[in-house]
Amino acid sequence: MNRSFDLEKLVRPNIKKLVPYHSARDDFGEGLLLDANENSLGAPFPDNEQLHRYPDPKQQKLKELIAEWRGLRPQNVFTGVGSDEGIDLLYRIFCQPEKDRVLTTPPTYGMYNVSANIHNITVDKVTLDEEGFQLRVDKILDAVEPNTKMLFLCSPNNPTGNTYATENIRTLIEEFQGIVILDEAYIDFSNQESWADKVVKYPNLVVLQTLSKSFGLAGIRLGISYAQEEIIDYMMKVKAPYNINKLTSKKAVEGLQNWETVQFRTDAIKKERKQLKEELEQLKIVQKVYKSEANFLLTKFTDAKDIYEQLTKQNIIIRYRGDQPLCNNCLRITVGTPDENEQLISALKNLG
Repeated sequence: MNRSFDLEKLVRPNIKKLVPYHSARDDFGEGLLLDANENSLGAPFPDNEQLHRYPDPKQQKLKELIAEWRGLRPQNVFTGVGSDEGIDLLYRIFCQPEKDRVLTTPPTYGMYNVSANIHNITVDKVTLDEEGFQLRVDKILDAVEPNTKMLFLCSPNNPTGNTYATENIRTLIEEFQGIVILDEAYIDFSNQESWADKVVKYPNLVVLQTLSKSFGLAGIRLGISYAQEEIIDYMMKVKAPYNINKLTSKKAVEGLQNWETVQFRTDAIKKERKQLKEELEQLKIVQKVYKSEANFLLTKFTDAKDIYEQLTKQNIIIRYRGDQPLCNNCLRITVGTPDENEQLISALKNLG
């Protein structure tokens, strides 16, 4: 437990004073609704979705399903437009432009840095351990400044695919006096347990997840943030009034109600990941395939840039990561269907 943590000291003064926009649907969702200037004649096509009405701004049904899934209460859940909205809101709540700082551990997800640049926040970086892409806890804690407000961790990490040692994550949560954001976008492909239900114990922990990966719902852009109620309240205060539309909410609910199918497909991807790794390791142009607990493989090639360009000419699109720290000559390869993976391996054999 981080006993000396004080949330109110971290929140920007203007956010504390902010009076949020109060939408019409905050009060009433049923009845003779003549309060929100909606088009009473409806959408320009037949539908049963009531799309001419604004969505529930609190997404109560969706949050109840998410909370039940992760063993929490709805009050510990925020739903956003992808995990990126959660990241953006945390910057807005805790970081004052041109004053505050955040910490990241590259190589890692690039949006932490992009969002910091948008908000004019300084990013301090402590690279991962070169051998196993693990957190260098002492170095991270040494890099903390008095105005370091947030620490971003990604486990399983993107682009490396590995998870961080549980004890190292716990130490950082307990020792760091700011907000620890643990991004678990790929957690369902991992054998590591989620930290989502730990937010009730740690007042400075925010866990990010998404329906884009294991649920196969990238197109609906639904991200989830878990935290103690006080942080969720601030996120609700700062978000746009109707950030989640009705169609996204409906598909998210359907996905959560089909968890068995999600599990079956994640297991299939994990099996295919193992097969793809073995086939890549047999290629002469491959130097190393890193262990992954995500739905991708970071792979070191003899000449990654050339291989990337040659594959692109064949309309086979993977991600060049050779410009990232510790990722020289590396490509990140998403685990595809068996047929897609077979096409990739065949193309790589022709190149090497």
